[in-house]
Amino acid sequence: MMYFHSNIKLLRKRKNRTQDELAASLDMKRSTLSGYENRVAEPGIEVLLAFSTYFNIAIDTLLKTDLEQLTESQLRQLENGDDVFLKGGNLRILASTVDSTNKENIELVNEKARAGYASGFSDPEYISDLPVFKLPFLSSEKKYRTFQLKGDSMLPIPDKAYVTGEFMLDWTGLATGEACIILTVDDGIVFKIVENRIREEGKLTLYSLNPVYEPFDVHVSDIREVWRFVHYISQELPDPVIPENELVRTVAGLKQDIQKIKKSVFGNGSV
Repeated sequence: MMYFHSNIKLLRKRKNRTQDELAASLDMKRSTLSGYENRVAEPGIEVLLAFSTYFNIAIDTLLKTDLEQLTESQLRQLENGDDVFLKGGNLRILASTVDSTNKENIELVNEKARAGYASGFSDPEYISDLPVFKLPFLSSEKKYRTFQLKGDSMLPIPDKAYVTGEFMLDWTGLATGEACIILTVDDGIVFKIVENRIREEGKLTLYSLNPVYEPFDVHVSDIREVWRFVHYISQELPDPVIPENELVRTVAGLKQDIQKIKKSVFGNGSV
Protein backbone atom coordinates (compact mmCIF):
# COMPACT_ATOMS: atom_id res chain seq x y z
CA MET A 1 0.00 0.00 0.00
CA MET A 2 3.08 2.22 -0.07
CA TYR A 3 1.94 5.60 1.34
CA PHE A 4 -1.72 4.91 2.08
CA HIS A 5 -1.30 4.58 5.83
CA SER A 6 0.64 7.82 6.38
CA ASN A 7 -1.48 9.70 3.83
CA ILE A 8 -4.83 9.06 5.49
CA LYS A 9 -3.38 10.00 8.85
CA LEU A 10 -2.02 13.26 7.44
CA LEU A 11 -5.28 14.11 5.67
CA ARG A 12 -7.34 13.32 8.77
CA LYS A 13 -5.23 15.68 10.89
CA ARG A 14 -5.42 18.42 8.27
CA LYS A 15 -9.21 18.20 8.53
CA ASN A 16 -8.92 18.35 12.33
CA ARG A 17 -10.80 15.07 12.69
CA THR A 18 -10.20 12.53 15.44
CA GLN A 19 -10.04 8.82 14.66
CA ASP A 20 -13.49 8.43 16.22
CA GLU A 21 -14.96 11.18 14.02
CA LEU A 22 -13.43 9.91 10.78
CA ALA A 23 -14.36 6.30 11.54
CA ALA A 24 -17.95 7.35 12.15
CA SER A 25 -18.04 9.24 8.84
CA LEU A 26 -16.74 6.16 7.02
CA ASP A 27 -19.04 3.77 8.92
CA MET A 28 -16.20 1.73 10.42
CA LYS A 29 -14.83 1.02 13.88
CA ARG A 30 -12.18 3.32 15.32
CA SER A 31 -9.92 0.31 15.89
CA THR A 32 -10.18 -0.55 12.20
CA LEU A 33 -9.12 2.96 11.18
CA SER A 34 -6.30 2.86 13.71
CA GLY A 35 -5.14 -0.42 12.15
CA TYR A 36 -4.97 1.23 8.72
CA GLU A 37 -3.03 4.23 10.00
CA ASN A 38 -0.56 2.06 11.93
CA ARG A 39 0.05 -0.44 9.10
CA VAL A 40 -1.39 -3.42 10.95
CA ALA A 41 -4.32 -3.78 8.54
CA GLU A 42 -4.70 -3.50 4.75
CA PRO A 43 -7.87 -2.03 3.22
CA GLY A 44 -9.89 -3.68 0.48
CA ILE A 45 -11.11 -1.94 -2.65
CA GLU A 46 -14.40 -0.81 -1.06
CA VAL A 47 -12.53 0.82 1.81
CA LEU A 48 -10.12 2.53 -0.62
CA LEU A 49 -13.10 3.90 -2.54
CA ALA A 50 -14.62 5.20 0.69
CA PHE A 51 -11.42 7.06 1.63
CA SER A 52 -11.07 8.40 -1.92
CA THR A 53 -14.63 9.74 -1.88
CA TYR A 54 -14.30 11.25 1.57
CA PHE A 55 -11.05 13.11 0.87
CA ASN A 56 -11.87 13.75 -2.82
CA ILE A 57 -8.47 12.34 -3.74
CA ALA A 58 -7.87 9.53 -6.22
CA ILE A 59 -6.93 6.06 -5.00
CA ASP A 60 -3.75 6.19 -7.09
CA THR A 61 -2.71 9.35 -5.26
CA LEU A 62 -3.52 7.90 -1.84
CA LEU A 63 -1.43 4.82 -2.62
CA LYS A 64 1.47 6.13 -4.70
CA THR A 65 2.16 9.74 -3.65
CA ASP A 66 3.93 10.60 -0.41
CA LEU A 67 1.79 13.58 0.61
CA GLU A 68 4.19 14.48 3.41
CA GLN A 69 6.70 15.56 0.75
CA LEU A 70 4.32 18.07 -0.85
CA THR A 71 4.34 21.77 -0.05
CA GLU A 72 1.41 23.49 1.63
CA SER A 73 0.15 24.94 -1.66
CA GLN A 74 0.37 21.54 -3.34
CA LEU A 75 -1.61 19.92 -0.53
CA ARG A 76 -4.26 22.62 -0.77
CA GLN A 77 -4.57 21.91 -4.49
CA LEU A 78 -5.27 18.26 -3.78
CA GLU A 79 -7.73 19.02 -1.00
CA ASN A 80 -9.60 21.40 -3.30
CA GLY A 81 -10.15 18.57 -5.76
CA ASP A 82 -7.45 19.33 -8.35
CA ASP A 83 -6.01 15.82 -8.50
CA VAL A 84 -4.41 14.86 -11.81
CA PHE A 85 -5.76 11.30 -11.47
CA LEU A 86 -9.28 12.57 -10.88
CA LYS A 87 -9.50 15.36 -13.45
CA GLY A 88 -7.03 14.50 -16.20
CA GLY A 89 -3.61 15.42 -17.50
CA ASN A 90 -4.24 19.14 -17.97
CA LEU A 91 -4.32 19.67 -14.21
CA ARG A 92 -0.96 19.50 -12.45
CA ILE A 93 0.47 19.91 -9.00
CA LEU A 94 2.19 23.29 -9.00
CA ALA A 95 5.95 22.89 -9.14
CA SER A 96 7.35 24.89 -6.24
CA THR A 97 10.38 25.34 -3.99
CA VAL A 98 10.76 25.70 -0.23
CA ASP A 99 13.50 26.93 2.10
CA SER A 100 15.30 24.98 4.81
CA THR A 101 12.32 25.38 7.15
CA ASN A 102 9.86 24.08 4.50
CA LYS A 103 8.41 27.56 3.91
CA GLU A 104 7.44 28.51 0.36
CA ASN A 105 9.91 30.58 -1.65
CA ILE A 106 8.96 33.25 -4.15
CA GLU A 107 10.55 32.15 -7.42
CA LEU A 108 11.70 34.87 -9.84
CA VAL A 109 11.03 34.39 -13.55
CA ASN A 110 13.28 37.09 -14.96
CA GLU A 111 13.58 38.20 -18.58
CA LYS A 112 16.19 35.52 -19.29
CA ALA A 113 13.98 32.75 -17.87
CA ARG A 114 10.73 33.81 -19.58
CA ALA A 115 11.36 31.82 -22.77
CA GLY A 116 11.83 28.55 -20.91
CA TYR A 117 8.94 29.02 -18.50
CA ALA A 118 6.26 28.08 -21.03
CA SER A 119 7.66 24.56 -21.26
CA GLY A 120 9.32 24.30 -17.84
CA PHE A 121 6.59 25.65 -15.55
CA SER A 122 5.57 22.14 -14.43
CA ASP A 123 9.12 20.74 -14.28
CA PRO A 124 10.43 20.71 -10.67
CA GLU A 125 14.03 20.77 -11.92
CA TYR A 126 13.41 23.89 -14.00
CA ILE A 127 11.60 25.63 -11.14
CA SER A 128 14.35 24.69 -8.67
CA ASP A 129 16.91 26.52 -10.85
CA LEU A 130 15.04 29.84 -10.66
CA PRO A 131 16.30 32.55 -8.27
CA VAL A 132 14.26 32.74 -5.06
CA PHE A 133 13.63 35.40 -2.43
CA LYS A 134 11.26 36.37 0.41
CA LEU A 135 8.87 39.27 0.96
CA PRO A 136 8.00 39.37 4.67
CA PHE A 137 4.80 41.38 4.20
CA LEU A 138 3.14 38.64 2.10
CA SER A 139 1.04 35.83 3.60
CA SER A 140 2.83 32.59 4.42
CA GLU A 141 -0.43 30.76 3.63
CA LYS A 142 -0.39 31.64 -0.08
CA LYS A 143 1.88 30.85 -3.01
CA TYR A 144 3.54 33.71 -4.88
CA ARG A 145 5.78 34.02 -7.93
CA THR A 146 7.40 37.08 -9.52
CA PHE A 147 7.65 37.69 -13.26
CA GLN A 148 9.65 40.35 -15.12
CA LEU A 149 7.55 42.25 -17.63
CA LYS A 150 8.45 42.70 -21.27
CA GLY A 151 6.95 45.50 -23.34
CA ASP A 152 4.76 48.55 -22.76
CA SER A 153 1.26 47.06 -22.94
CA MET A 154 0.61 47.68 -19.23
CA LEU A 155 1.91 51.26 -18.95
CA PRO A 156 2.19 53.08 -16.58
CA ILE A 157 3.70 49.85 -15.17
CA PRO A 158 6.94 50.04 -17.16
CA ASP A 159 8.88 47.56 -19.26
CA LYS A 160 11.15 45.29 -17.17
CA ALA A 161 9.20 45.88 -13.95
CA TYR A 162 8.92 42.89 -11.59
CA VAL A 163 5.30 41.85 -11.02
CA THR A 164 4.35 39.47 -8.19
CA GLY A 165 1.24 37.33 -8.37
CA GLU A 166 -0.68 35.00 -6.06
CA PHE A 167 -1.31 31.54 -7.50
CA MET A 168 -4.96 31.08 -8.41
CA LEU A 169 -6.34 27.57 -8.24
CA ASP A 170 -9.97 28.35 -9.09
CA TRP A 171 -10.07 30.53 -12.22
CA THR A 172 -13.85 30.87 -12.06
CA GLY A 173 -13.38 32.96 -8.92
CA LEU A 174 -11.44 35.69 -10.73
CA ALA A 175 -13.22 39.03 -10.54
CA THR A 176 -13.64 40.98 -13.75
CA GLY A 177 -11.29 43.96 -13.63
CA GLU A 178 -8.50 42.17 -11.75
CA ALA A 179 -4.97 42.21 -13.12
CA CYS A 180 -3.36 38.79 -13.60
CA ILE A 181 -0.21 37.19 -14.92
CA ILE A 182 -1.40 34.40 -17.20
CA LEU A 183 0.61 31.61 -18.81
CA THR A 184 -0.96 30.79 -22.17
CA VAL A 185 -0.15 28.19 -24.80
CA ASP A 186 0.14 30.63 -27.72
CA ASP A 187 1.36 33.86 -26.14
CA GLY A 188 3.46 32.62 -23.22
CA ILE A 189 3.44 34.90 -20.17
CA VAL A 190 1.06 37.85 -20.43
CA PHE A 191 0.11 40.46 -17.85
CA LYS A 192 -3.41 41.79 -18.43
CA ILE A 193 -6.69 42.97 -16.93
CA VAL A 194 -9.20 40.12 -17.12
CA GLU A 195 -12.87 39.96 -17.97
CA ASN A 196 -14.05 36.64 -16.58
CA ARG A 197 -16.36 34.86 -19.04
CA ILE A 198 -15.40 31.32 -18.03
CA ARG A 199 -18.80 30.20 -16.76
CA GLU A 200 -20.68 31.61 -19.77
CA GLU A 201 -18.25 31.04 -22.63
CA GLY A 202 -15.25 29.17 -21.22
CA LYS A 203 -12.79 32.02 -21.79
CA LEU A 204 -11.12 35.13 -20.42
CA THR A 205 -11.01 38.39 -22.33
CA LEU A 206 -7.68 40.14 -21.70
CA TYR A 207 -7.18 43.91 -21.77
CA SER A 208 -4.05 46.06 -21.68
CA LEU A 209 -3.76 49.30 -19.69
CA ASN A 210 -2.12 50.84 -22.75
CA PRO A 211 -5.05 51.63 -25.12
CA VAL A 212 -2.83 51.09 -28.16
CA TYR A 213 -3.22 47.34 -27.64
CA GLU A 214 -6.48 45.61 -28.57
CA PRO A 215 -8.16 43.15 -26.16
CA PHE A 216 -8.18 39.46 -27.05
CA ASP A 217 -9.81 36.24 -25.86
CA VAL A 218 -8.08 33.16 -24.49
CA HIS A 219 -9.95 29.88 -23.93
CA VAL A 220 -9.43 28.03 -20.65
CA SER A 221 -7.98 25.08 -22.56
CA ASP A 222 -5.15 27.39 -23.67
CA ILE A 223 -4.38 28.60 -20.13
CA ARG A 224 -1.79 26.85 -17.99
CA GLU A 225 -1.45 29.11 -14.94
CA VAL A 226 -3.08 32.22 -13.49
CA TRP A 227 -1.38 34.45 -10.90
CA ARG A 228 -3.45 37.32 -9.45
CA PHE A 229 -1.58 40.63 -9.29
CA VAL A 230 -0.27 41.60 -5.85
CA HIS A 231 2.30 44.36 -6.47
CA TYR A 232 5.14 45.42 -8.72
CA ILE A 233 8.71 46.67 -8.24
CA SER A 234 10.41 49.06 -10.65
CA GLN A 235 13.39 51.39 -10.73
CA GLU A 236 11.40 53.84 -12.87
CA LEU A 237 9.12 56.51 -11.46
CA PRO A 238 5.70 56.73 -13.13
CA ASP A 239 4.91 59.83 -15.17
CA PRO A 240 3.54 62.69 -13.04
CA VAL A 241 -0.20 63.25 -12.97
CA ILE A 242 -1.10 66.86 -13.81
CA PRO A 243 -3.61 68.27 -11.27
CA GLU A 244 -6.93 69.37 -12.76
CA ASN A 245 -6.36 73.08 -12.14
CA GLU A 246 -2.88 72.85 -13.63
CA LEU A 247 -4.35 71.09 -16.66
CA VAL A 248 -6.89 73.90 -17.14
CA ARG A 249 -4.13 76.53 -16.97
CA THR A 250 -2.06 74.54 -19.48
CA VAL A 251 -4.95 74.36 -21.96
CA ALA A 252 -5.67 78.07 -21.52
CA GLY A 253 -2.04 78.87 -22.14
CA LEU A 254 -2.04 76.78 -25.31
CA LYS A 255 -5.10 78.67 -26.58
CA GLN A 256 -3.35 81.99 -26.00
CA ASP A 257 -0.27 80.76 -27.83
CA ILE A 258 -2.43 79.68 -30.77
CA GLN A 259 -4.08 83.13 -30.90
CA LYS A 260 -0.68 84.82 -30.91
CA ILE A 261 0.46 82.60 -33.78
CA LYS A 262 -2.70 83.44 -35.76
CA LYS A 263 -2.20 87.17 -35.24
CA SER A 264 1.41 87.01 -36.31
CA VAL A 265 0.50 85.08 -39.45
CA PHE A 266 -2.84 86.61 -40.45
CA GLY A 267 -2.61 90.01 -38.82
CA ASN A 268 -6.12 90.15 -37.33
CA GLY A 269 -6.22 86.63 -35.91
CA SER A 270 -8.92 85.38 -38.30
CA VAL A 271 -8.43 82.71 -40.93
